[in-house]
Amino acid sequence: MQSSEAGERTLLCVDDEPNILSSLRRLFRGSGYRLLTAEGGVEALKLLETETIDLVISDMRMPGMDGAQLLEQVRTRWPAATRMLLTGYADVHSTVAAINHGEVYRYLTKPWNDEELLLAVREAFERQFLRHEKERLEALTAAQNTELTRLNASLEQKVVERTGELSQANDKLKKSYLASIKVFSHLLELRDGQLMGHSRRVADLARRTGRAMGVSEAGLQDLFVAGLLHDIGHIGLSDALLARSVPRMSEEEQSLYRKHPVVGEHALMQLDDMQAVAALIRAHHERHDGKGFPDGVAGDDIPLAARILAIAETYVDLQSGHLGARLDAAEARTLIARARGTMFDPEVVDAFLQVAVEATPRAAEPPIAVGSGGLKPGMVLARDLVSVEGVILLAADQALTADLIARIRRYELRDRLTLTLYVKRAASAAQ
Repeated sequence: MQSSEAGERTLLCVDDEPNILSSLRRLFRGSGYRLLTAEGGVEALKLLETETIDLVISDMRMPGMDGAQLLEQVRTRWPAATRMLLTGYADVHSTVAAINHGEVYRYLTKPWNDEELLLAVREAFERQFLRHEKERLEALTAAQNTELTRLNASLEQKVVERTGELSQANDKLKKSYLASIKVFSHLLELRDGQLMGHSRRVADLARRTGRAMGVSEAGLQDLFVAGLLHDIGHIGLSDALLARSVPRMSEEEQSLYRKHPVVGEHALMQLDDMQAVAALIRAHHERHDGKGFPDGVAGDDIPLAARILAIAETYVDLQSGHLGARLDAAEARTLIARARGTMFDPEVVDAFLQVAVEATPRAAEPPIAVGSGGLKPGMVLARDLVSVEGVILLAADQALTADLIARIRRYELRDRLTLTLYVKRAASAAQ
């Protein structure tokens, strides 16, 4: 690539007449150009092989190799050199041949006009400079485009990696959020040992039923959390009242008991992200026929998730004795079916009963008893891990990680305990 500075430009003048070459030397003396001369085509080609020539000015009529032939070779071997032709003859055919085959930039007739020749040379160098600049800018643009492509690819990869990191962080936050809700739910149930695990079972059954009915993932999360916290309003009730089943409560006690859905809703009022959950907690004792509490709404006026929650809680309460005599799973399902269309939404009953049957533990797949030393990451708890004080440390269906196993072993060592945990068999866990 040539510079635009005149002092760095080299001209080669070719003519078989020494007096013409002398005239050209005088003309370009002081122009700032470096001038080389040759008395024929062969000599000119030798100079071109050893020197960097920017512009070749050749006479047309020369013995041996004429100007057209010389400039054609220059075009072929040194295409970057600009080519000009001087002719003393009105030879149109030769001039056209030189232009066509040698791709001559300009031709001038002898005798030439000095100003015209100097101007032609200056314009040739300016044109050459512009061409070089164009090539330089095109190369720069190509390099920048290549770098931009590389940076875009790198950026896309970074976006993918960052999105993955954010997704992992979000999943971790979501798990921590649910774990905190579960811990709080377990603490609420410490007041009555008979209620241990009650909220977790309600939440699990409600979520399974919601999934069977096509509830969205966000709705399933709200439903699960509402299941864990549906009895948060019990915190304002006395231990003596909670110790009695609902049928054994006095009229005054039942009046207090019926306020707990509203108390639960109010307890979550200041938490922006829990308002959907709060609405479900308020409505989980409403009935399909409008005879529930606290608002006496009926049918589709009750949120679908609350209708699901009502059946799941009743099913668990029937088996715990909270609603009277303890029933087994089959008896509880029978009573749920009988309340189809009165207490409960018929569609929800149908979906729930199918889920309840599928959720019934299979006797053919008993859990495996494992000491803490035999725990491995990936194992899934088949039963709640409960502390000596009755606190659920880990709930059933919890998948064990290396960190959780380490915590279990520290707890066992610190409290001088020998723990036995029950984990699901591999086939069962895979389900």
